[in-house]
Formats: sequence, structure tokens, C-alpha cells
Amino acid sequence: MSRPVLFDYWRSSASYRVRIALNLLGIEYDAVAVNLLKQEHKSPEHVARNPRGAVPVLDIDGQRLTQSLAIVEYLHETRARSTLLPPDAPGRARVRALADAIAMDIHPVCNLGPTGYVMELTGGGDAVRKAWMQKFIGEGFAALEILLDHPATGRFCHGDTPTMADLCLVPQLYNAVRWEVDLSAMPRIVAIGKACDSIEAFARAYPREP
Repeated sequence: MSRPVLFDYWRSSASYRVRIALNLLGIEYDAVAVNLLKQEHKSPEHVARNPRGAVPVLDIDGQRLTQSLAIVEYLHETRARSTLLPPDAPGRARVRALADAIAMDIHPVCNLGPTGYVMELTGGGDAVRKAWMQKFIGEGFAALEILLDHPATGRFCHGDTPTMADLCLVPQLYNAVRWEVDLSAMPRIVAIGKACDSIEAFARAYPREP
């Protein structure tokens, strides 16, 4: 079986999630950069990999996978001793809900496409982009902080082992810091982020410009 290949962009939140998952599971892979700013994701070559023209795309086990959370769930289901999802149904439901609160509610409106279109419509510059990010990341994180006020929250989003929820939180926290979102009223999110930062698998996945 050939070595896995991850087609990603260094600052893509969705790609960041998959990099963390691969690292946590000890899966070695080759990375192929797809530069979103240069529109490489819209090239015929990449659209042939993913008709949506998005990253990440993961070639693994003879499969070509798209959509970051589907990739994470595939890795969980096919790798022995994975703890990316809890063993119990209520735990899995909670982790998926936390992950979706970030990946489905916050992330899409903060992607390059929507933010670029808002700037085009308003004629705004970086100030408009920053205000947009602060509004939607801030509001989403405020709700997430309440969701984390739960007996099942431990050192991480769910218990004391990183799960798919943490794989979604850390990239969005990176974006929150980048856009100077006020996190002063979100101590649980900040504490979980620091706990993740102490783990090598998260540190190795951190966005680094090529």
C-alpha cells in the first residue's frame, strides 16, 4: 500500500484538523500544497481530486477522501485504538455536536469565499474582514463556551483525551488569535487550547507557511 498523501493548504482550518488526526494516530504521510490564494484549488488537476475544489483531500488505503470530518471519522473507524470518538453513543453524539458547532456553524462563514464576497460587496478592506471574523468567531465561541460548561468536559472538550471536537477547536482558536477575537470571557476554550498545545501531535500540525 502506498504512503498516504494529504493535499492541503497550510492555513486551511479543515486541513489543520486532518493533520492533527494523522499525527495523533501516528500515520506518516506526504503533504502536497494546494495554494488557495493562487487559486490552485480551482485548477482542473485539483477539481479532478475534489469536484468542490476544496481542501483537504486525503489519499489513503487506496481511497480518495474529502471533507475533513468524514476523513477524521474514517481514520477513527479504520485505526485500532483510536480515541478520536468516545466508545459510548452519548459521548459520540456530544463530540459530534461540539465539532459541528465549530465546523458547520463558525467555519463556513469565515472561509475565503464568503469573506471575500462580503469585502467585494462592501468595498471594505482589512478592517471589514477583521470585524467580520471577530463577530462570527466571537459569537460562535461564546455559545461553545456555554456548551463546554458540562460535566463531560475535562482537560479537553470531552474528558481527558483529545477527540474530534478538539481537532476542530484548535484550528478555530488559531483563527481567533489571528483576528484578535476577545477570549477573556472564554476560559474553558483557552484552557483546552493550552492543553492541546502541550501535545506534540497538535504542535506538529500547527500552520507554518512554506
